[in-house]
Amino acid sequence: MATFISHSPAETESLGEQFGRVAKNGTVIALSGELGAGKTQFVKGLARGLGISVRVHSPTFTLVNEYGGGRLKLFHLDLYRLETPQQIVSAGIEEFLQPDGVSVIEWAERLADGRWQVADGKIKKVKIEIVGESERKIVYDEL
Repeated sequence: MATFISHSPAETESLGEQFGRVAKNGTVIALSGELGAGKTQFVKGLARGLGISVRVHSPTFTLVNEYGGGRLKLFHLDLYRLETPQQIVSAGIEEFLQPDGVSVIEWAERLADGRWQVADGKIKKVKIEIVGESERKIVYDEL
């Protein structure tokens, strides 16, 4: 696992953009961190790295946002409002674990009960920790 210290939202986006430039079809990014850590900033950069030019925003109330127009589709999921494995199953999350494109799952720790399978070990973990007002420690699996 690699570690990156971000000093601003722009630096967090830049790391996401690096991920987007090298992401392969079928990649699932398990994104974790507390509220306000910068998870959506990371996804904005990821979208830019994939060549997606539309505005990216958190899917907290819609559960999934789908973005096209880049070299791969981006599926941005937010599990914050889902508290049990039953809620996750009924929401249809499983189809996004083997995406035709790239899936990013915010609050991915809610999938930690072991029943979720990702094709070919393509899951990459990214954890964002708040260190200071604008400083973040980002620990991640390299793509």
